[in-house]
Amino acid sequence: MTDQPQLHSSIIAMVSLASGIASNHPAMGQCQLERLRGYGVPEHQIDTVIEVARHIRDEAAQKLDFAFDEKDKSNKPANETAGQGETCGCSTSPSGQSCC
Repeated sequence: MTDQPQLHSSIIAMVSLASGIASNHPAMGQCQLERLRGYGVPEHQIDTVIEVARHIRDEAAQKLDFAFDEKDKSNKPANETAGQGETCGCSTSPSGQSCC
């Protein structure tokens, strides 16, 4: 087995920050923010990571809410439900960053 090059510490910190935000981790990524700034990662790149992670988190919550609402509607009489479509595919964050 050959040695694989390791990810740079700043990439690991970005992934950790993004996953923590997207999963609503209670630590809120403060440690990773300090590390990224210590590595000299530009603020605009950190801001992009935060924006995309929040977008993914919010989109997941919306889809979960939609699925809950649809399940709830299926348990009600037909005259109490109103149809609502779900969009599929990749969306973009408010600044236009793709989350895919």
